[in-house]
Amino acid sequence: MTRAFTEIAFTPTVLAEQERQGSARAYRAIMAPGAEPADRLGLAEARFVAARDGFYQATVSETGWPYVQFRGGPVGFLKVVDEKTLAYADFRGNRQYLSVGNLKADDRVALFLMDYPNRRRLKIWGRARLIDLADNPDLVASLHDPAYEARPERAVVITVAAFDWNCQKHIPSRLTLDELEFHLSPIRDELNTLRAENAALKERLAATA
Repeated sequence: MTRAFTEIAFTPTVLAEQERQGSARAYRAIMAPGAEPADRLGLAEARFVAARDGFYQATVSETGWPYVQFRGGPVGFLKVVDEKTLAYADFRGNRQYLSVGNLKADDRVALFLMDYPNRRRLKIWGRARLIDLADNPDLVASLHDPAYEARPERAVVITVAAFDWNCQKHIPSRLTLDELEFHLSPIRDELNTLRAENAALKERLAATA
């Protein structure tokens, strides 16, 4: 947990509830003015981001309502530009433009990046800039994998304000089809070997019958 995260997330109401529930003492050292803010992405965060094929993105509307959207793409489409900057190509979807509209009114954004097989979670807070394809086609092209069949409409560039790694408690262990294939492949190989051995034994038995 980082001081930068607590400065954003620990509002007066949250702090009061921590006092009431008895958890405030555990966070005091992290919240001390002299504590490192830890608001810059390091190697561990960069590797984690590069391995993801999607994330949850939260924005807030002009009427104060939160909106959470899943953003998906090829592995590594969310890119760590530097220790304070993330960026991704925003692909055309259902054309409701809820996140786009929200970010134009309020640039604050929060990302949840999940690693379900290993039960890990990285939360990132930041401020987003929207850069349309027509305004900077080279930037959008640099963020888009042409092998991925989707139409990018803009780049979303996020200046990181804070991040936090969550504990793995209550995170279910889930696998995508590609992740499951890693575990199933040796089982299939063993099954094929056993089938071949079984067929060979049947042939020998038939020859001696």
